[in-house]
Amino acid sequence: MTARIEHLVTSGTFSLDGQTFDVDNNVWLIGDDEEVIVIDAPHDADAIEAAVGDRTVVAIACTHAHDDHVRYAPELGERLTAPVLLHPDDRVLWDLVHARHEPDGALREGQVLEVAGTRLHVLHTPGHAPGAVCFSVPDLGVVLTGDTLFQGGPGATGRSYSDYPTILDSIRTRLLTLPPETRVLTGHGSETTVGTEAPSYDEWVKKL
Repeated sequence: MTARIEHLVTSGTFSLDGQTFDVDNNVWLIGDDEEVIVIDAPHDADAIEAAVGDRTVVAIACTHAHDDHVRYAPELGERLTAPVLLHPDDRVLWDLVHARHEPDGALREGQVLEVAGTRLHVLHTPGHAPGAVCFSVPDLGVVLTGDTLFQGGPGATGRSYSDYPTILDSIRTRLLTLPPETRVLTGHGSETTVGTEAPSYDEWVKKL
């Protein structure tokens, strides 16, 4: 069976640097009727578990370790008997949320995750967070960008462990090199495409 993309939205809070914000997070499932990979684990473990159903979860793959993306990662890993994967450079943020739990495995540049005959290519895209990653899925014509690229521009870089020049470099070298028709499935808000966002890059650079 051909892999497909499923989407749900969960609501909760994001906290860092002594501030807390209400946020809605996208959760993406890639797979078929037998197995899936879950992208991020925010806010509502019950809703994510219900979306998975009785399928095998190959992995819970975290785009980065801000608390609104990994709050329920260890719990879901236990519930779904699935490994939680995170880029090692984001342990500094993970430990703020889950000091007593370690991720089960690492995500690294060039790594490939497989589910339902479909390959997810790991792109290390630091900037919003030091270990932020995106997942390029050429078979489905999508890239899952977490908080690295949104409709309208780069992810936020005004908080600890973030850097604006770094996120611009990540977007330029890892994301804008993808085919322009590639759908950009984000960590929050509406999707966009690489071709829609690329013309604005020079304007983002002017904000350096």
